[in-house]
Amino acid sequence: MIPIVTIDGPSGTGKGTVAGLLARRLGWHSLDSGALYRVLGLAAQRRGLAPDAAQALAALASTMQVGFRGQDVLLDGEEVSAAIRTEAVGDAASRVAVHGVVRERLLARQREAARPPGLIADGRDMGSVVFPDAGLKVFLTASAEERAERRYKQLKQKGFDVSLPKLVREIRARDERDRNRSTAPLKSPPGALCVDTTSMSIPEVVDRVWEAAKRAFPAAVV
Repeated sequence: MIPIVTIDGPSGTGKGTVAGLLARRLGWHSLDSGALYRVLGLAAQRRGLAPDAAQALAALASTMQVGFRGQDVLLDGEEVSAAIRTEAVGDAASRVAVHGVVRERLLARQREAARPPGLIADGRDMGSVVFPDAGLKVFLTASAEERAERRYKQLKQKGFDVSLPKLVREIRARDERDRNRSTAPLKSPPGALCVDTTSMSIPEVVDRVWEAAKRAFPAAVV
């Protein structure tokens, strides 16, 4: 059995950063499932596909060429790491992710990431759908205001002109959409370790999950 840690939660809770740091500390593989949906959202935008065109989006999910090179994400050979991190693409990813047929097409790609010596997978349904038998499931939360503040600082550092109140509204709308979609809604998996990161630093969260991983996989985490 390959040891798997899933880290789920809404956007802005730090799950991607925590997953990456934890994977490097352990020497395990990592899966940023959100990147797949963001790439699909970007590809759909470039092809002029409507967010409700489920079958066309599913076909695109099956045929688009996605690659990962270190921290870089490639779409059809083009490096798109920065392009997929915009708010517009994040919103597009949330909209295409509501379709069950789209999620089904991307499921196999995600499960292929489980390889020795272990995997840290982050997303919104890693523990509930993609890896339901994972040995450790984690669910990160934080207030919408705190998550908007984090995103605001990131975007300002990159030179974007953004509105904090607008970010709060967008985050709340995305949360509502993700929680209420008919397929694989955002929720804490049964038995998950729930961590509220509102008042925690990234190193504190990483240490908390590390300790849980040592208890879950005593032979693999030393």
